[in-house]
Order: sequence, then C-alpha cells, then structure tokens
Amino acid sequence: MTSPAPLRPRALKPGDLVVIASLSGPLPAAYEPNVERTVGVLQGMGFRVRRAPLLEAGRRHWWSAAAPAEIAAELNGLLRDPEVRAIVASDGGQTAFGYLDLIDVEAVRADPKPILGYSDISLLHLVLHARTGLVGFHADMAVPGFGGNWQSVPEARRAELSALYARLLTSTEPIGALPTGPAWECWRPGRVGRVEGPLIGAVINRIVLAQATPFALPLERFDGAVLFWEEMGGHASHVWSYLQVLRHCGILDRIAGMVVGVPREITGLEPGASPTLREIVLDVLGGRDIPVLGNVDFGHAGPNLPVPVGIRAELDAERRRLALLEPAVS
Repeated sequence: MTSPAPLRPRALKPGDLVVIASLSGPLPAAYEPNVERTVGVLQGMGFRVRRAPLLEAGRRHWWSAAAPAEIAAELNGLLRDPEVRAIVASDGGQTAFGYLDLIDVEAVRADPKPILGYSDISLLHLVLHARTGLVGFHADMAVPGFGGNWQSVPEARRAELSALYARLLTSTEPIGALPTGPAWECWRPGRVGRVEGPLIGAVINRIVLAQATPFALPLERFDGAVLFWEEMGGHASHVWSYLQVLRHCGILDRIAGMVVGVPREITGLEPGASPTLREIVLDVLGGRDIPVLGNVDFGHAGPNLPVPVGIRAELDAERRRLALLEPAVS
C-alpha cells in the first residue's frame, strides 16, 4: 500500500504571523520570561509573533492550560485564521489526548500550517499526519526550547539552530544533512547500510498510546519508514516495554531504520548503569538488522534539531548521518 503524499504547509515569508499557543500544559508565572525570549527568537527569524489568549501565566485547569474543549476551540480558530501562518506550542503536558476528536481536520486540509512542538505535541503530529498527511514539526517549543534550552548554549549554536529553523520553515529546497552532534552513536550499522524512508515518530509512549486510538497510523504507513523516538521520565523497563509493543504490533518488522533521541530523567539509565539504552534497543530488535542511530539531539534533553514527520529522509548510522531529502514546506 502506497503512503499518501505528505501535506506540506505553505512556506513562510518574512513578516508572516506566528502564534504561540497553549496546546497542552499551563504556563507557570515563573516561565513567563521564557515566552518573552521566544518572541525575540522568532522575531529574529523574521516573523511577526502573537500570543494566543489561553497563553496566560497562572491560567490552569487541573494539569492543563484549560479544559480540552477550550484548547481545541482555540487551536481550531488558529487553523481557520488565514493570517496565522504557523503555530508554536508553549509547552508539552498531558492534554492532547482529550481533544483529538475535536480538531477541525478539514481546516488542516484547507490551509495546512506548521505546528511546532515535541513531548505531548508529538501526539498531534502523529494523529494529524495519520488523518490528513500533514507534515508535523517535531521541534522546539516556547518554554523548554526557544526560551529555555536555547539560552544555555553558545551563541554560535543558537545562530546555527535559528538559521536551520528559518530555512526549514521558509525554503522549498531540501535541508539535506542535519548537523551531526558529538554524542551521535552508531548502535547498529544495518545489513544494507544507508536507507531512505519517511520520518515517523514521537515520544515513544505517545506512539504506543496513539496506536490504541481510532486515529492510529495504519501499519502500512510504517513500511520502509525511518522511526524516530525519544523518552522522558519513567523507568528503563518502561522503554523496553514500549519497544516490545512496537514489536508485537509489527512496526519493528516494517521500518527501514531507527533514530533514537537523547533520553532524559529515565530511572535505570544513569551513567554506568546496565542495561544501557543501546542494549535495550538492540535486545528488542533482535535479529532485525536495520541501521540504528542513537543519542541524536532531539527531545527533552536539550535544544532540538527539527525532525519533520512525513518527510523522506536518508539514514546512514555508520556515517552518523541523518539528512532531509525533501522540503517540509511548499
């Protein structure tokens, strides 16, 4: 079965409006400066920036910025507004599952826009890609990303990331190779070495849980894919269990390769502990001799390289190379 063509958002232009929105968790007052710094980062890329109304310090409903229906209503308004050209999540959280059935997918199809975020937002990328083919931008957010981790890296690294994000959002030419980090490791070169396939991935717990909903990606969409994932919190045994679920449902038998982000705050993966994340991954893969590239800098552990869901990529684990072969926008 052939996968549908990716639904690429329209390329942004200088002066286009980017909106920062609370798509999941609340904004604690202490992180208000992070949002202000994010405004500066996005303006530095040449965009106008606005905050959505629910992005208000101190506003909360349980563990969320608002009730799921309120978040969905605001998101749908942004999706329908022709002036809004991109949406940046303020943070992750635990809310996206509550409104997956309330998203205006026809608005997505009519005017696809980049949605940037990771963590809980990676669930939106998976589900919207499954339902519409939308290219999701597994990328940094306002509070932990642009306004947080970006501020703790050297200026040269910030400039590199800013140029990369701007290119990804504005250029209709492929990015090519993502900048290789010193921590990248070849965990398995793979029998065929270099592979190509569409990037499919998210936080690994969201991949597993999304597949239990009516909005799951059909298994055929994993055929020949480059599966990318990361994880935050929990225990090493949980990661092993999630990978076992992917094995049982046949996903590991379909993918062409795997890219693993840097883990964060996972009990049992402390330096010197055994098993290592590499050992866990290779244990579950067993004899599946596919390329596996580990410790790639995306996810909760620091500034994210953007990984666009649905875009064809080249993976060469032995050469520590991950390249985007198609543009993410059109």
